[in-house]
Amino acid sequence: MSTLFWPSQAAAHAIVVASSPQPRQIVSQSELEIELRFNSRIDRARSRLTLLGPDGAPKALALKDTGVGERLEASAKGLEKGAYRLLWQALSVDGHVTHGEIPFEVER
Repeated sequence: MSTLFWPSQAAAHAIVVASSPQPRQIVSQSELEIELRFNSRIDRARSRLTLLGPDGAPKALALKDTGVGERLEASAKGLEKGAYRLLWQALSVDGHVTHGEIPFEVER
């Protein structure tokens, strides 16, 4: 996993500091392990990941219970060739909700 920083967002809220896939990454697998690491603890029960595929249809991803308070993890299966957007929403322990997206592409 590579580390990416988005310094323009407020430092007091949960922001993504690393992700897999990385923004604009090209992957070749039909199955993908997704991991987002935040700069602070988040409430996973009130956070979510949604995958928008090439057809634009949203698919809620089941979050893994990893026991780590700064990460969201999920698996995506059956990925077809095309452009995807991973939408994330996180509730930080300071009570603020942050959200964003990570675009990536599947090629084979």
